[in-house]
Amino acid sequence: MSNVSALPFDSPYRHGFIRCAVATPRVYLSQPRRNAEEILEIAREADERSAALVVFPELCLTGYSLDDLFQQAALLDSSEEALGSVVEASASIRPVLIVSAPLLVDGRLHICAIAIHSGRILGIVPKTYLPNYREYYEKRQFSPASVGQASEVTLCGQQAPFGALVFRSSQVPSFKIFVEICEDLWTPMPPSGWGALKGATVLCNLSASNATVAKADYREMLCKSQSGRCIAAYLYAGAGAGESTTDLAWDGHGMIWENGACLAQTERYVGKGRLILADVDVERLELDRMRMTSFQDSVVEHGDRLGSLREVDFEFAAPEASLGLERRVGRHPYVPSEASRRDERCEEVYRIQVQGLSQRLQSTGIEKVVIGVSGGLDSTQALLVCARCFDDLGLPRENVLAYSLPGLATSERTQRNSLRLMKDLGVGGGEIDIAAASREMLVRIGHPFADGEEVYDVAFENVQAGERTSLLFRLANLHQGLVVGTGDLSELALGWCTYGVGDQMSHYNVNSSVPKTLVHHLIRWACSHGRLGEDIGATLRSILGTEISPELVPVSGDEDQPGQSTEEIVGPFDLQDFNLYYFSRYGFRPSKVAYLAERAWGDVERGDWPPDSALESRRAYDLETIKKWLEVFLVRFFETSQFKRSAMPNGPKVGSGGSLSPRGDWRAPSDAKAESWLEELRRNVP
Repeated sequence: MSNVSALPFDSPYRHGFIRCAVATPRVYLSQPRRNAEEILEIAREADERSAALVVFPELCLTGYSLDDLFQQAALLDSSEEALGSVVEASASIRPVLIVSAPLLVDGRLHICAIAIHSGRILGIVPKTYLPNYREYYEKRQFSPASVGQASEVTLCGQQAPFGALVFRSSQVPSFKIFVEICEDLWTPMPPSGWGALKGATVLCNLSASNATVAKADYREMLCKSQSGRCIAAYLYAGAGAGESTTDLAWDGHGMIWENGACLAQTERYVGKGRLILADVDVERLELDRMRMTSFQDSVVEHGDRLGSLREVDFEFAAPEASLGLERRVGRHPYVPSEASRRDERCEEVYRIQVQGLSQRLQSTGIEKVVIGVSGGLDSTQALLVCARCFDDLGLPRENVLAYSLPGLATSERTQRNSLRLMKDLGVGGGEIDIAAASREMLVRIGHPFADGEEVYDVAFENVQAGERTSLLFRLANLHQGLVVGTGDLSELALGWCTYGVGDQMSHYNVNSSVPKTLVHHLIRWACSHGRLGEDIGATLRSILGTEISPELVPVSGDEDQPGQSTEEIVGPFDLQDFNLYYFSRYGFRPSKVAYLAERAWGDVERGDWPPDSALESRRAYDLETIKKWLEVFLVRFFETSQFKRSAMPNGPKVGSGGSLSPRGDWRAPSDAKAESWLEELRRNVP
């Protein structure tokens, strides 16, 4: 973003966002002057709210429902005069304005969108497709774009390009606008598709679609689909109050979509003008297009067609003030905040995990699995998946051989929970204490702990982790079983696992692409839905309330709690999962990730919390804390942990946020350094 690096850190324009607005003004039929006043009033409001673009409905300068009045010369003259007043007033208004009026060009009347900025008409776009069915008979008054011969027209005393155009900001390269009009979106090949392939990131639709039962749902589907297919923002401005109700009604439907997600939507059937705004992440859109090879192939495939689209440059200066962010940033990008969507997500994730393990067992002919159960979140989730898998396969749960493996640092609570969980689920296996074997290994390698010294270094920890994994593999050999891994996506990202003969290794890892924050909600969902037995709820709730810990350092103090806190070492998983999502999914700069994290986590009162989250568990993080743990993430993710991911076992990918499998979403060298990311973070985050 070339001209925005000097903007305040808390300005969305600095981080690749463009503030877009959709206006649904009250229309005064056949009164262009009054409509111009209404347009300018809303445009000034959008300017005060730091918008870069405002889109108005189809024929907003005259009203859409005028029928044969459009063929009256006096109305056309009045419309152009009113348009001139909007152009003149735009000299003192920051955003680009996209308005609509009937224009007579070479003896043909067109429905046109006019792009206006800083006292200049940037260009004029005629409507491509005219509906002439049901309640619409536009061909009675208007001509489609295809019959137009002019490439430039004179309007309001200015020469302006005429035709299919892409408006491109010279200061903010990712800010590129394409305009289509109403029916254009209803066709098999909407013009906005060509605009997107030409580089437009913000697609605009000026519409006068009337209201009928269920039509709003259909419009939403069209806008959502087009924004997703085009990897673009889609701004839809629909006509509303003031249009003639002789035979039709109008609802003032306005929407802002970004790559299939709705950022803002108007309340319909309101008798006055409305304005909605949202900050569109145009940088993210371009990064997504960069990765989507089929999008780039389409650009090449349709190069001849794209050559007919002309580009028009304009100068846009982003506001220099500190601004809030006009969009929701979820705290947990892997976990929907709405209860119904979260339930759907949890059910889908379980099904994917179960299907993955089921297929592996069927393809190998193996009918038993071996799994270590610690009483923590990850092994609990993996064991629940195993139980459901064996139910689906019609195999007895006793074939799930679950082992509790207490060692030199296992707390009473986690040991108790692991045994209760195994009993509640009715699985096979048992308990094997690894403390004696671990001490023997420490003696054999000459570790100071063997001589009574309280040395709890990485060798001390990994002796226990290695002993557990070695036992599980030998048990699998003994019982002709398959070792199910339990480590999650967050731990793989941070390198929080013991390589090789340790918890990094298994025959198949059902949790390998499930982040820690989602694991928590999966267990909570299983607890609330009671699908694995009536008695399991209390055990699961106890596990959910236990400190996240590797339990590799002896307990001191409270014997009922683990002696280590994972989050004190690698950072809060709330933040680290947030960081992982935006780096692995989008490749954002560290400063942008920090900015988004502050918007999501800076205030406990801002944004939605899961409805079942306790008030005492709700936390906030200031920018200093966010920056501290982001630096830890950058070193561990980009520099020190890739070698562990390069040798990770098979496991199913569960979400579009990606996995870290070297055979799938993430391929990186084990010898890279985090220097570039650290420098950007330190230079650009205060």
